[in-house]
Amino acid sequence: MAMKHEEITSDILRCAFKVHNKLGYGFLEKVYERAMVIELQSIGLSVISQSAIIVMYNDQVVGEYFAD
Repeated sequence: MAMKHEEITSDILRCAFKVHNKLGYGFLEKVYERAMVIELQSIGLSVISQSAIIVMYNDQVVGEYFAD
């Protein structure tokens, strides 16, 4: 059975708090991103990091955005 959105959200928040509590503050975003990937994968979630999103304007590609 697939998880409900509320359950996934709760799991993600728990992982975020765990990362914050272990690492504290002061690191660059990339450090927290990598730690979050580890935590999310440890609970069985599939993670895609820094996925490219094509940005369109008037039906034309104007660039790419890399989502965290």
